[in-house]
Amino acid sequence: MLLDDRKRKILKAIIDDYINTAEPVGSRSVARKHGIGLSSATIRNEMADLEDMGLLEQPHTSAGRVPSDKGYRVYVDQLMTRRQLSSDEIVCIEDSMKAELNELEQLIKQASAVVSEVTKYTSLAITPQMSKSTLKTIKLILVADDTVLVIVVTNAGIVKNSMVRAGSSVSIDSLIVIANFLSDKLSGITLEKVNLEDLKYEAEKIMTKEKYIIEPILYGVEDCINQIYSTEVFLDGTTNIFNFPEFQDMIRARQFFNILSTKDVLCTLMFRGIQGESLKVRIGIENEMDELKDFTLITATYSLGREIIGSIGVIGPTRMHYPRVIESLNYMRRVINRKLNHIIIGDDVEGQ
Repeated sequence: MLLDDRKRKILKAIIDDYINTAEPVGSRSVARKHGIGLSSATIRNEMADLEDMGLLEQPHTSAGRVPSDKGYRVYVDQLMTRRQLSSDEIVCIEDSMKAELNELEQLIKQASAVVSEVTKYTSLAITPQMSKSTLKTIKLILVADDTVLVIVVTNAGIVKNSMVRAGSSVSIDSLIVIANFLSDKLSGITLEKVNLEDLKYEAEKIMTKEKYIIEPILYGVEDCINQIYSTEVFLDGTTNIFNFPEFQDMIRARQFFNILSTKDVLCTLMFRGIQGESLKVRIGIENEMDELKDFTLITATYSLGREIIGSIGVIGPTRMHYPRVIESLNYMRRVINRKLNHIIIGDDVEGQ
């Protein structure tokens, strides 16, 4: 939407003030605080025009104006002042992410916690989608006469395990044979190319005794792979919403917690964030879900090489401090990319 310079300055001033105060903004306040060089009467006329354009709204109980979702969109796309993180914020992020985070889930979980701390909103993140991750090691540990612990390790440092029962006692010799067989067949293979039926057929040919252990052990491998495929959602700072006056309304607060309590809903939101731009801002009515019409969701993707594999984001009221949140997510995205590529392929990649 094209606005003349006067309307741009007034709209920006109103949204900046409203973000900071949560109070409707009047023409006199804009004239006094922002040095626009216009009388309050002129500003009032311009505000009426901005309201007619659908960029401002007038609450019933106030003479001032507040931004509409459409107004916030113009603000984010055209008007807001890009903000650099403060040195304290950068130190907070870098120090918190400096630990030896050698497992991907640990890395993403920590990143979510840090984003919430820096932005003061609720953060959410999904674990990487690792269908192209390769298997590194298969370990089998005999924990009882008939019970085996199956451990699967990927090149990304993801470790999953599954306890299986063979139905009869298992010898160490047989366990070594099938463990060596699995390591030989699966090491370096991507998860999506693992064919358990073929493995079962081949294993039965090389096992001279105790063939009954093949099926439960392969079931354990399958269970571990399914765990790797399973998406985890990390949430942090859920109670931060009570710092915002919008959520003193318990109906709205309950609506917010209902959204956060449903894993399928959160996964859907974050998977949509993976598609398209590296950073996506969805404001109020731009969200496809009716439950999110009063909220803003900002998501940033993270990548392995050139492949986008996950996203991290912030959810909060539409009256959000957009410059701070956007810069925080952009910075964290670069940190995750760097650490992710270092963990998996040993490269120090800054990320785009």
